[in-house]
Amino acid sequence: MRGVRADAPAGRLLRGFGAALVCLLSMSIVATAGDAAGSASAAAPKLIAYVTGWSPPVSIDTSRITHVNFAFARIDGQGRVVLPDEASATRLAEIVALKRTAPALRVLISVGGWGAEGFSDAALTDESRARFADSAVELLHSQAADGIDLDWEYPGQSTAGIRARPEDKRNFTLLLAALRERLDARSRSDRRPARDGYLLTIASADREYFDHVEMDLLHRQLDWINVMAYDFYNSLTPTTGHHAGLYRAVAAPESSRWADASVQQHLAAGVPAHKLVLGVAFYGRRFEGVKPGELGRNQPYDRYGGDHAFAELLANYVDRAGYTRYWDETAQSPWLWNADTRSFVSYDDPRSIGVKASYARERGLGGVMFWELSQDADGTLLDAAHRALTGGIHD
Repeated sequence: MRGVRADAPAGRLLRGFGAALVCLLSMSIVATAGDAAGSASAAAPKLIAYVTGWSPPVSIDTSRITHVNFAFARIDGQGRVVLPDEASATRLAEIVALKRTAPALRVLISVGGWGAEGFSDAALTDESRARFADSAVELLHSQAADGIDLDWEYPGQSTAGIRARPEDKRNFTLLLAALRERLDARSRSDRRPARDGYLLTIASADREYFDHVEMDLLHRQLDWINVMAYDFYNSLTPTTGHHAGLYRAVAAPESSRWADASVQQHLAAGVPAHKLVLGVAFYGRRFEGVKPGELGRNQPYDRYGGDHAFAELLANYVDRAGYTRYWDETAQSPWLWNADTRSFVSYDDPRSIGVKASYARERGLGGVMFWELSQDADGTLLDAAHRALTGGIHD
């Protein structure tokens, strides 16, 4: 997902009476219990931080961050959800321990990520779905976490080199239904208050992603959806562009992607606004050998130059070493251009993140999430998101 997805683009038949009955029952679950899971909009917007098990430990500001998605758990060879190693377990325990002094903080275990294998097999049958769901809930419970976030990139698509099947479209909904049922049952057995049950969320994409999921059904199983509104331009796209632009740039081609279009696609599928959490990027993408038109925007390039944390961009690139910062008033997004080296960098900065957080607040979205916390070493971007999301003024 996100910063680890250097190459990421934006991206059955039931037989017999018994299978048909399963389908009908799951549809009933989707239309009833799942709606209850996320029927009430949150009183305050969420500010969700992805925190990885491999990044250097960072301070988590629990006065502003409402939820932490710990990345990543994986799916083992038996289709069970597990932590990858002891170091990840230790890091997760440290994060969960923050709830002792910040009891309102909620910690979710995120499963998957770019290139993570196992989802298609885990979702394939009633038995495999039960094994996945049971193991996910047991892991959550053993770690004293508050929810599960699924980051399957992507159902029905093998772009990341993972196994994909046409059946993934229906099976993803069934997998979420199995998880929802078990999470709700564990919430009851653990006597969690009705408004503070165990959470179930996913990370979603746009365009062709919708061709391979039942968004009109699966959102009912979820507390919210983290919309990955970034990585629109990357090493798999033929030109440069705003990888996290809020709106379409004037010079952008028809095939371009932007955050507002992704939000609108989710809303058109029937997802309530309060269940959409807008993703922003705490990193940038660099392109080399770029043709010089439009100061590097929407131009062919020779090679992809890599990802850079915002902290690194601020220290070494923004108005430094021949790079000049520009602002796209239409896309509401910054970029860097080095005319001498023909290098282009697309990124989010405090201004663009403030604009997006205001967008989320003004449109009644559920909040903002970001990938990922360690890339904003001094909290500049976090502060911009928090101030705008809570009604403050962004620069």
